[in-house]
Amino acid sequence: MKNVSIFGSTGSIGTQSLDVCEKAGYSVHTLCAHKNIALLEKQARRYSPKKVIVTDEGAAAQLRASLKDTAVSVEAGFSALLEAAKDDTQDVIINALMGVLGLLPTLHALKAGNDVALANKETLVAGGKLVTCLAKEKNKTLVPIDSEHSAIFQCLQGNHIEQVERLIITASGGPFFGKTREELQTVTKEQALCHPNWSMGAKITIDSSTLANKALEFIEAMWLFSLPPEKIDVVVHRQSIIHSMVEYVDGSVMAQMGAPDMRIPIQYALTWPQRMDSPAKRLDLLSCPSLTFERPDVETFTCLADGIEAAKRGGLCPCIFNAANEQAVELFLAGKIGYLDIFLAVHRAMEHFAASDYETVEEVLEQDREVRAFVRQMFS
Repeated sequence: MKNVSIFGSTGSIGTQSLDVCEKAGYSVHTLCAHKNIALLEKQARRYSPKKVIVTDEGAAAQLRASLKDTAVSVEAGFSALLEAAKDDTQDVIINALMGVLGLLPTLHALKAGNDVALANKETLVAGGKLVTCLAKEKNKTLVPIDSEHSAIFQCLQGNHIEQVERLIITASGGPFFGKTREELQTVTKEQALCHPNWSMGAKITIDSSTLANKALEFIEAMWLFSLPPEKIDVVVHRQSIIHSMVEYVDGSVMAQMGAPDMRIPIQYALTWPQRMDSPAKRLDLLSCPSLTFERPDVETFTCLADGIEAAKRGGLCPCIFNAANEQAVELFLAGKIGYLDIFLAVHRAMEHFAASDYETVEEVLEQDREVRAFVRQMFS
């Protein structure tokens, strides 16, 4: 029996995490969402958490009135989320928040000695040095939930990181694989939100279409597995059957395979180092398609090239990359800029800002604010 809290419970990872918890018999300690109170109320009534947190204070008041007939406590604001991260009566926190917003809760959770199952890749992209140093200090393993990093994590079990030749991160290629830059000029939001293999939230789906998601995963892998960028590759694997691979110094390549179902990595993050029966669909090798691998087109999908360059520069450069991408995707989803403007915003931010180092979370968050303002000004 585990007591699990889910930050970002109304998103794609959050809802699937609750499904995993229910089938595993785990209790739910805390749920957190921004303002989707209709779904959050249903979750609160079904899973009976100790408390729910709504970061939008106006929405919190509505939910408090809706749940007044229950014993569930409703708290409001981002400060309440940070306090919840420090609560040591929970066994593990699933951080499924979206964007750099997830950095502070991760740091607060680790400082309190809580275990963190991480689905918020921006935590490590923006503040990887702070997070990994704190995890080491507190003797905590950051267990990844992203399918690619979970695959690598699983392939490393029983092996030594010193014997790794390279990590191979697989990419579906998104809905526009094979398209030219000219063909991407007229891409609409609806087209970009149609992922061929996965059902995900809007932000991560757009990132998958631009390959920015692979850049974020590249940087995250560096911090999770303590490897330099020279030991990490990205390959396009359209079928999404192999979720990532590890090549060892003796030439052996270990791959983790499975149906494209996020409940597999979510469950492994909660049960590691053990395994248990899963609700996920089983992979039928006799009916699955042929497996293919291709190089990503970094000349067309420049977000991947810019992200890898950010990883190599280090310091605050990954934070700059992430902030520019987050702001540009937000503008694109709001219909304020075109699809190719996402690539332009990221590249110009990378050119404009110097890649200085950082020592505090305040420096990271200040850099994030400056980059977002720069991108908004670009299109004002």
